[in-house]
Amino acid sequence: MNEKEVNAPKKKHTGKIVLVGLLIACVVIYFAVPSVHTWINNVVAMFKSGDFDQMRNFIAKYGKWAMLVSAFLMVFQSIAAPLPAFFITLTNANLFGWWQGCILSWASAMLGAAVCFYIARILGRDVVEKLCTKGALLSIEKFFDKYGKKCILIARLLPFISFDIVSYAAGLTAMDFGGFMLATGLGQLPASIVYSYVGGMLTGGAQKLFIGLLCLFALAILVTLIRQVWMANHKDISGNDETPQA
Repeated sequence: MNEKEVNAPKKKHTGKIVLVGLLIACVVIYFAVPSVHTWINNVVAMFKSGDFDQMRNFIAKYGKWAMLVSAFLMVFQSIAAPLPAFFITLTNANLFGWWQGCILSWASAMLGAAVCFYIARILGRDVVEKLCTKGALLSIEKFFDKYGKKCILIARLLPFISFDIVSYAAGLTAMDFGGFMLATGLGQLPASIVYSYVGGMLTGGAQKLFIGLLCLFALAILVTLIRQVWMANHKDISGNDETPQA
């Protein structure tokens, strides 16, 4: 056993202590500081409402710190699965312009994905199931079993598949961090460009129509994937049943 293999468990243990300490500190601050408690509750309610105008006004009021607040919201929604990320992407495009909003959304989404990946990698499955849902995690893992990194590329293009749960699930696998980030970056980039360029120019009913069409398109892709997985599993089961005769 080389030195790297010997030190790996120690590094993971140290990382776990540090990460648990940070999470505990965040929880204590949330409950002990009323202003933080109220701010976080308002942010969660804003995400759940899906009100773009409310989110735009919320971010815009921070002036020169608006981009930093937007990046924080993207990372926050990544950890607090399954809050929708594409609300921030559309808001960023409308507020900062499509190309600046695209860069901001893509970079902060990558940061959020990295945080989720390492939370899962260091703290393990029990903690991840508390941060998201066991059923949602299992459904994503079925795609991982069949498609691996391809699943990440595809899932990043689907607006209603939780960005966060995919990141958590990847952290529970043996997938290396570099491969995960590459697949995430490539899969997230076209979605960020499309949502920013098109969504940033739309408002009101047109924006809602755009989101509806995106969901229909994503649903068609998802149904196709489910069908492929079902057929592959059915073929495997059929093949196993055909045992050779003695």
